[in-house]
Amino acid sequence: MNGHSSNPLIAADAFHMDNPDHGYRRALRELQIELVKFQRHLIKRGDRILVLLEGRDAAGKDGIIKRIVEHLSPRDTRVIALSAPSSRERTEWHFQRYIEHLPAATEFVLFNRSWYNRAGVERVMGFCTEAEVGTFFEDAPVFERMLVNSGVRLFKYYLDIDRNEQKQRLNERRHDPLSQWKISPIDKVAPKHWADYTRARDDMLLRTDTPHARWHIVRANDKHAARLNLIRHLLAQLQYRGKDRQLLVHDPSVVFGFHETRLGDGSMAK
Repeated sequence: MNGHSSNPLIAADAFHMDNPDHGYRRALRELQIELVKFQRHLIKRGDRILVLLEGRDAAGKDGIIKRIVEHLSPRDTRVIALSAPSSRERTEWHFQRYIEHLPAATEFVLFNRSWYNRAGVERVMGFCTEAEVGTFFEDAPVFERMLVNSGVRLFKYYLDIDRNEQKQRLNERRHDPLSQWKISPIDKVAPKHWADYTRARDDMLLRTDTPHARWHIVRANDKHAARLNLIRHLLAQLQYRGKDRQLLVHDPSVVFGFHETRLGDGSMAK
């Protein structure tokens, strides 16, 4: 006897028990089915959905977006990840180059970083002036209110990781031949500017969390938990036929609405 069951069902159960990723993959598949249900309803109703994902370098934005869109209609789903502005674009109104990518009827659009670049990387790295930052903070709530008033459903998520987690992920990225495309000069200096990014994050959240466009924080040290709970939280706020509400209960320690008290109660990285 080799100690292994000859019954394939028992063997499969043993594999699942020994495989910690099985529960994650099963939960993700169930949520991706819910996403497909939602999109069918979205297309039928002609709604417009816009999701912004912000966060430090290596916070996991790419991974979450990949799992959200994996089985959705490429015709009705768009992921926007703009490169650095051109010399012409730098002379435009800051929001101008984002407008053409906003969702039309039936579209589900996700921004992998958005106009909030101005409050984050552009501010920290000195790519804009403090006067431009101040103008942005005045304009962003007004711009977002206009979007919401026009019928766009807007969801804003900030993915939060701690310093050691970012350092480890950036190091892994440098040594992974499949992740070379993610490496940028900004990544290389991000750890040195940790405190600057923290101050910029706090200021951004305090000044742009509004009743019509709330920020939600995603604790993203655990990639699997972040992905599952963000999808649960998003779907729970959307209306669609056949919703399985039991699947959409998120962990409030992983995804929670921003409030200024969160900056000092240990629930966000410092």
